[in-house]
Amino acid sequence: MTEQIRILVARPPERMRLDAYLARELAPEYSRSQILKAIRAGLVVMNERPARAADAIRAGDRIALHIPAPAAPAMASAPAPPVDVLHEDADLIFVNKAPGMAVHPSPGHPHSTLVDALVARFPDLASVIELDGTWRAGIVHRLDKDTSGVMVVARDSFARAALSDQFRRRTVEKIYIALVAGHLGAERMTIDRPIGRHQTERRRMSVKSATGREAQSEVTVIGRCHLPLPRGEAMPVSVVAVRPRTGRTHQIRVHLASSGHPCLGDPLYCRSARARLALERQALHALYLAVDHPRRAERVSAIAPVAPDLAELLAACGFRSGELERQLIGALKAAWPASPPV
Repeated sequence: MTEQIRILVARPPERMRLDAYLARELAPEYSRSQILKAIRAGLVVMNERPARAADAIRAGDRIALHIPAPAAPAMASAPAPPVDVLHEDADLIFVNKAPGMAVHPSPGHPHSTLVDALVARFPDLASVIELDGTWRAGIVHRLDKDTSGVMVVARDSFARAALSDQFRRRTVEKIYIALVAGHLGAERMTIDRPIGRHQTERRRMSVKSATGREAQSEVTVIGRCHLPLPRGEAMPVSVVAVRPRTGRTHQIRVHLASSGHPCLGDPLYCRSARARLALERQALHALYLAVDHPRRAERVSAIAPVAPDLAELLAACGFRSGELERQLIGALKAAWPASPPV
């Protein structure tokens, strides 16, 4: 059943747009971007007429916001996969996404997704919808299918709006671990190169796109080693920590490749068979994620244990599996003293 929010404007500030007024009145439950989506979807009516975001607000205006009932989530045709929960409370969930698991169902990946796993374990996620009726099961960001590691999920509309706003304002702290081809010359570097869709290969992103958007990644070398290859050779490899300052598609993979040090095993940006070793995916893991809690005035974070395939390679670089995460986080705190406590 469709819900409705009705507002009678009493004394609005002068020269205020409708979208700004609703964002003020409905905060913090709904963000301005969510309200814009609802207006564009024709779900906001002012004085019995379809509203526009730029409409000026005046005393006596009657505003109605229609909230569609969420569509029933599509039932997966296969059993839901398990999900590794790192932390949960009433508002959010931190999970460790497995490599090879897509976040959302798609024509190429219709089931066994993270969404399937989450809804099976947390049925309340079925009610987390956008103002325009879009259902996303609390997903506020994503990882590539073959990138493993930590993600945060909102358990209600309030948390979803709060977390989405943090990602938009870039206040979320993210740290990734990658194994890359070659030995980096510098201990630290900042890659500041716009990223856009590749002109001819549409699956790829590029730093040479004419439509590239701002993208920045901070890279710190954690260790260098030589890994053995099947023919008895050894290849130079660097273990790096990456802190993305922006969140573009394939950002870390594209930036590392553009520096001449692509992620090992990356099927799009490191096509050399010599650099793939035994990996069937890019050697990239989202290790650490920190956000401001939606309701409590505190920073909350989670560390995702490294997946077994990458842990084996990292062990060959001198990181013992039993102390892997502690060693890496210690190195990161030394490299980035401004990082929040973990």
